[in-house]
Amino acid sequence: MLQWLSDIFWQERLWFPEGLGWADLEDRDGRVYAKARDLWVALPIAFIFLILRQIFERTVATYVASLLGIKKSIRRNADHNPTLESYYCHSSKYPTQKCVAELCRQSGCTEKQVQRWFRRRRNQDRPILIKKFREASWRFVVYLFAFVTGLVSLIDKPWLYDLEEMWKGFPTLTVLPSQYWYYMLELGFYLSLLLSVASDVKRKDFKEQIVHHVATITLISFSWCMNYIRAGTLIMFLHDSSDYLLESAKIFTYAGWRRTCNFIFIVFAGFFIITRLVIFPFRILYCTWVYPLTIYPPFFGYYFFNGLLLVLQCLHVFWAVLIVRMALRFLPQNEIVEDERSDRDETDDSEEEDERNGEIKKNGEIKNNYTAHSSNNHRKHHKTH
Repeated sequence: MLQWLSDIFWQERLWFPEGLGWADLEDRDGRVYAKARDLWVALPIAFIFLILRQIFERTVATYVASLLGIKKSIRRNADHNPTLESYYCHSSKYPTQKCVAELCRQSGCTEKQVQRWFRRRRNQDRPILIKKFREASWRFVVYLFAFVTGLVSLIDKPWLYDLEEMWKGFPTLTVLPSQYWYYMLELGFYLSLLLSVASDVKRKDFKEQIVHHVATITLISFSWCMNYIRAGTLIMFLHDSSDYLLESAKIFTYAGWRRTCNFIFIVFAGFFIITRLVIFPFRILYCTWVYPLTIYPPFFGYYFFNGLLLVLQCLHVFWAVLIVRMALRFLPQNEIVEDERSDRDETDDSEEEDERNGEIKKNGEIKNNYTAHSSNNHRKHHKTH
């Protein structure tokens, strides 16, 4: 059964132009071609990336954070309350006014205490600032490394300057060592991102990120197997050219360097729009969608490859809208750039008042809005360090 499915999936008429096939990609005369089995190398590379990330975040990123004055924030955790916890986990994190009234009746808490409990409970689920800084620092280093690697591997290649050169001699294009390692490192990194997505900072575009990672991994793998390597290296290099700028802007945001962050964000926005909304659709997509039809008739692999590129382009438009919205908001007021995808901590306007009230004794001891006779039913608020 598996062999039958494999034979159907790897049919030459699906993945090659008419008259060409797998036999054309057999190594001969010292010429080495890409093989599907080469992709297994990306799995151990992905796990190496995960290990390196843990080491980097706990040492280098933490040390840099301390130099920039970023410390682990202290939050007030929500008191243990089975009734409120059950509602939070199974119903909603943002109860309506009607539900708050019902929860007050069930838990014996006041409306103010219930609202404060939900604010603190939501904050517990949000990543702390230093976690965001560590993650941004790791991605900055990797994206910058990927950009430099791509530049070194492409700087002397003719298809970097004349995109039509990417199809010269297709599909019998030999694999160079620089292309091999560029591909495997990129594929390993995106596999590591997909494996760690559950523990990474959750943002509002979480689903779009999953789609992006899956489409990128599929695109890299497919372009390798079908020997679309020249097109693949150009696409990866184009994406790497701006990603490290975004991560560096996040780093300075978390460090509180407003002017530096805003300047880098403007540069990033310019690079993103030029590379993703101009060069990618009008140059790359043209040379993968229109130009190949002058060389060979369309086939399934042609449509599949370009279909994945269109998915990426849709994501580019989605993210471009977010970037423009952020730019329009902070430019007139010179405010600090905030990542619209991130969920920010909620502040409790009554915290200071609660602390003062906790020190007052009137008609019995009062601490954090709890009277002495009710302290047996409710736990006192405290700070966790």
